[in-house]
Amino acid sequence: MTEALPDAEALCEALLGQLKPAIAADVGVVGIVTGGAWLAERLHAALRCTTPLGTLDPSFYRDDFAQTGLKHAVHPSRIPFQVQGRHLLLVDDVLYTGRTVRNAMNELFDYGRPASISLAALVDRGGRELPIAAQYLGATVAVPLGKTLVLQRDALGTLSLQLSDSRRVRTAPR
Repeated sequence: MTEALPDAEALCEALLGQLKPAIAADVGVVGIVTGGAWLAERLHAALRCTTPLGTLDPSFYRDDFAQTGLKHAVHPSRIPFQVQGRHLLLVDDVLYTGRTVRNAMNELFDYGRPASISLAALVDRGGRELPIAAQYLGATVAVPLGKTLVLQRDALGTLSLQLSDSRRVRTAPR
């Protein structure tokens, strides 16, 4: 029997509840393309941040780029504010191995040295390969091996979580 996935809209509200008392209006919010950028748009507006919203696609920073190349169309990163000395909120949809977040941080440092980087994720599905953890988290969800948890957005902007077949094959930790 498969466990039902949590409601992404409810998780977004829970995440917002954690962020409101902790995040200043001048924080730099940066969403990781694609799902993290959708979530960052929502959070940025609800938090009434005064710094423009940033997005980034860390595809060129992947540690396996030389072996695997690009798996999707690359979106240009857009950081319309000064990173140097600013507190940043990095937003991802599904936290898994930690590699995408590491790649995103590497790219952010190319823009300057932030005062701090906090991580917000809608879902943590476990399976970490690097010591990276979200400071703000909607939920932890167990995902079966061979499956990927994907955040989707419909034409009205409603977020939902779906399970799909994995893009890459992983084995259980040793």
